[in-house]
Amino acid sequence: MQSYADETRPPQVSPVTALSLPSRIVVATAAGGIAIAALVHIAMMFLHVAPSNTVTKAHGEAVSDYVYPEYEQNWKLFAPNPLQQNISVQVRAEIRPGDGGSARRTGWTDLTALDGRAIHHNLFPSHTQQNELRRAWESFVGSHDAQNRPNGVRGELTERYLRRIAMGRLGAEWTAHGGTVDRMEFRSVTTPVGPPPWSSEKISDKPVYRVLPWWPVTVDDVPEGASNQ
Repeated sequence: MQSYADETRPPQVSPVTALSLPSRIVVATAAGGIAIAALVHIAMMFLHVAPSNTVTKAHGEAVSDYVYPEYEQNWKLFAPNPLQQNISVQVRAEIRPGDGGSARRTGWTDLTALDGRAIHHNLFPSHTQQNELRRAWESFVGSHDAQNRPNGVRGELTERYLRRIAMGRLGAEWTAHGGTVDRMEFRSVTTPVGPPPWSSEKISDKPVYRVLPWWPVTVDDVPEGASNQ
């Protein structure tokens, strides 16, 4: 039997309907914008990894401009050619003191090792910790020749991307005692992954270095919130 208390209870009102009309319009517009942005992103990713088709032939440049360098995809995790190397990306800087004295060079900082320590024992590592540096370096290698010369605009973009990553992570540390970052230099250390114990394959475990030229640092290489002073 229904009680009188149930009859007098006010009807339940959803949080959205409780909003004023202008507020509901704002919420609906924001939700629609997010949905459209998500659909555009998914479509761009699909076109990037899909085989060549009519759309990519007509708008391939626009797709590449959207994808590179932050969202580039590859299949190197899977057979037949999974990665068989450990690659560490390291960087050092040349600091110009504010009093006009001689520049000083920092030691090499292993950015890959820093990411590894941040991920180790972390149940929920961020996408940045796992992929930002790795994808930036892969983009650099894929857009430069053996003499580290960029192959067009994409190569120049990946150089700036690497500089911004380094400045975002180490800029404050490099300039903690004053001065500005004048130049920086990257290198990679590639070490082959040894074969399993049951394999008779013999490979060299000697690390291979790839040292890039010194790059000047400009204001465009300093991410928002980072410091170069």
